Amino acid sequence: MTLETWLASVLLLTIAMLTTTSGAYVGVNIGTDVSDLPSASKIVDILRGNQITHVRLYDANVHLLQALSNTSIEVMVGVTNEEVLRIGESPSAAAAWINKNVVAYVPSTNITAIAVGSEVLSTIPNVAPVLVPAMNSLHKALVAANLNFQVKVSTPQSMDIIPKPFPPSAANFNSSWNSTMYQLLQFLKNTNSSYMLNAYPYYGYTKGDGIFPIEYALFRPLPSVKQIVDPNTLFHYNSMFDAMVDATYYSIEALNFKNIPIIVTETGWPSFGGANEPDATEENAELYINNMIQRVMNGSGPPSQPDIAINTYIYELFNEDKVNGPVSEKNWGIFYTNGSTVFPLSFGASDQITAGNSSGVFCVAKDGADTDKLQAGLSWACGQGGANCAAIQQGQPCYLPNNVKSHASYAYNDYYQKKHSSGGTCDFDGTATITSKDPSSSSCIFTGSSNSSNGGLSIPPTALGPSGPFGGSVNLQVCSLKYLISAIAVFLAL
Repeated sequence: MTLETWLASVLLLTIAMLTTTSGAYVGVNIGTDVSDLPSASKIVDILRGNQITHVRLYDANVHLLQALSNTSIEVMVGVTNEEVLRIGESPSAAAAWINKNVVAYVPSTNITAIAVGSEVLSTIPNVAPVLVPAMNSLHKALVAANLNFQVKVSTPQSMDIIPKPFPPSAANFNSSWNSTMYQLLQFLKNTNSSYMLNAYPYYGYTKGDGIFPIEYALFRPLPSVKQIVDPNTLFHYNSMFDAMVDATYYSIEALNFKNIPIIVTETGWPSFGGANEPDATEENAELYINNMIQRVMNGSGPPSQPDIAINTYIYELFNEDKVNGPVSEKNWGIFYTNGSTVFPLSFGASDQITAGNSSGVFCVAKDGADTDKLQAGLSWACGQGGANCAAIQQGQPCYLPNNVKSHASYAYNDYYQKKHSSGGTCDFDGTATITSKDPSSSSCIFTGSSNSSNGGLSIPPTALGPSGPFGGSVNLQVCSLKYLISAIAVFLAL
């Protein structure tokens, strides 16, 4: 092997490693229990317009599978719970399902996974004996169609089958499922497939009777006195999401299996709830979803598996108003059916902020907010937060009215408009809120206003804001990738 060839090989391997690291993704579940469900083509327009690259269907909806053709969007199709028993008892039924719902659409529709049932062990335990046989039969049908390397088979399970998820290092699956779980994990290992996990910190927090602070559920930084530490490993857990994933890794390891990656097939936070659901708020949902996206996209894993990205699907695209249950069950969507977002959000590492309406959104101080907290938020935004606060200095356009609430609103909004796409949120210790009403006046133009692209004075800030609770930079990885590609071209030209 020549030196040039060897160097090129090393660089290509490095690219592969970087691509794996930066290739984490956040997808979306598409439920269809919606009164005014848009057409399949409109749904695909929403996905593409918001750079959503992965979706999970709960069935094999013919209209959506057709509309998703030639889009490159990776699709996970679902075997419904009602279908599991029949497929598990009949290999011919499994083959027919694959031919009808997979073979008929690939390669035009980029189907890459099959989710067999949804939380079968905890919702329809009587079907458990045929769950793994159903997966085996579906896999054999994929082998017969020469699709087993492209399409992987797994089954989403809830955290309910892990009775004591904390501390993660001591977690185990419910022993009554040991036989089924062993068969399931053996199948995943043999077929190089992932374990599918539905992880909901919302429920972990609301059902936890105050054991954990809400900041822990929302990916928000914890003060030193509230740090969550596994006493056995001394791993620090900055979020309940990470702890849930790690509890599952340790449960898998307890059955003597390793190197089975976890995909989070459902997670989210409801934006509205009933009178007895005070934590189901739009503010909390925005914090959770955007912080989760930022965390997943940094490409790292939980403390016990730092090199395995936690690819994740948000529950869910639309509010499903036709589902049964409490008010919150109908309000997990991140989009309205007209294509606008329930709250501002940003997928991936782009600078695009997807606003809830075409006229823009703004972050302002809440009416009645504590003055001391507002002052602290204002000081942080103008300092560490990196907001451009020149316009609120004496003699400048936004100095009047000279009060802490007005000045905080300007600073909060400037920070939010600049940092939202990289994980910045409109919270400021509960003193800020999102509004679609432009707070600008004739003399004071807020950042993001349609009246001005500059939002007041263009004096560069002197400090940078936080990069998110977990750090990491996909843009840095992309830059590194570009340099590596250039280097390869040079070496190959030698």
